[in-house]
Amino acid sequence: MFDPQKILQQVLGGSGDSGGQEERKRGISADTLKGATIGGLAGLLLGSKSARKIAVPALQMGGVAVLGGLAYKAWQNWQAQQNEQLPAPNEKAANRTEGAEGTMFLPKLEAERDELSLTLLSAMISAAKSDGHIDAAEQDRIFARIGDTNLSADEKGFLMDQIHQPLDINAIAAKATTPERAAEIYAVSVLAIDLDNPKEADYLKALAIRLNLDSGLRASIEAEVGKAMMPV
Repeated sequence: MFDPQKILQQVLGGSGDSGGQEERKRGISADTLKGATIGGLAGLLLGSKSARKIAVPALQMGGVAVLGGLAYKAWQNWQAQQNEQLPAPNEKAANRTEGAEGTMFLPKLEAERDELSLTLLSAMISAAKSDGHIDAAEQDRIFARIGDTNLSADEKGFLMDQIHQPLDINAIAAKATTPERAAEIYAVSVLAIDLDNPKEADYLKALAIRLNLDSGLRASIEAEVGKAMMPV
């Protein structure tokens, strides 16, 4: 069985075993709710410093639900600023996710969530490769870790193919079929980027241009991701 939501959750550090249909829809597994630190495969993909940055409770829920929730909250704050309103008080990750449920950021249909999960996976892996740190030796370590997961052969093959593919920022930007999807692609890319690394920062700027993101929305996304990476 090919389960895009399971792949995304496993990459972020969850077990990938959703433990029920309702939990699967929300992208939350029993293991991730216990507070397991994000790392593992994400640590290899993103590099140790990036893995430490995202190893926080706001993302320990894992999966497409929280990533969609981050972009949704950033979008809300940006719209409030556009209308000269005060942004809503900062909410915990679970509340952000509940607000995003049923919107374009977190669609109800499983097929749409699966497609979104694949898009976010591709965007995250592309951003992770932007500094060139995934060389042949690093690929071997990543593939070995993928082999140790409980993913199916097709799911493992998808991840390996994404890592093998040459960096193509235009292909990632082309996945932004709506402004909301563009915001989500940018959000997951910010998570995978170290802004102190010139190559990664340049990649993020180039991506924002191709996604045609408003500067205020970019700033709102970066701020919301920053909140998610802060200790609680």
